[in-house]
Amino acid sequence: MAAVIDAGFDAVEIPLNSPGWQQSISAMVEAFGSRALIGAGTVLSVEQVDTLAGMGSQLIVTPNTQPAVIRRAVAHGMTVCAGCATATEAFSALEAGAQALKIFPSSSFGPSYIGALKAVLPPEVPVFAVGGVTPENLRFWLEAGCIGAGLGSDLYRAGQGAERTAQQARAFVSAYRDATSAAQAE
Repeated sequence: MAAVIDAGFDAVEIPLNSPGWQQSISAMVEAFGSRALIGAGTVLSVEQVDTLAGMGSQLIVTPNTQPAVIRRAVAHGMTVCAGCATATEAFSALEAGAQALKIFPSSSFGPSYIGALKAVLPPEVPVFAVGGVTPENLRFWLEAGCIGAGLGSDLYRAGQGAERTAQQARAFVSAYRDATSAAQAE
């Protein structure tokens, strides 16, 4: 994970459906907690939130809108990026205290859907596209109003070497910088 943070990522989540997530998250918090927001994805229960809080996790990413999970994480002082797909789910997540939204699966909806959803959300709410985001299409999600993207297998696949991960991380950071600098120039 050093390669990802060294490339410029400022938040990293390890899914709870990963093998050895307890050890991975603890090690990441210890090694990189002062340089990036470190936490967990696929968080489904308040018990998991409590465990993660005890480990020093700072970030909770959910695959769904579960108000009890969101409220518990907020009570622990964690940043919550709640998974949602509809305006109803988005507003339920925000009402529960989520600070950011993850639109999943973004590739099924497309950038125009996110643009339409952003039109009804409070403008200050950070929205991330998750699912099907690549360095080649990242700019379309940013143009639609996302402030970034959640990345999975396009960044890292089980068994992938550190150099390949670093290469992919640099490609995403470069694509992000290119898209945001082009938008600022307009």
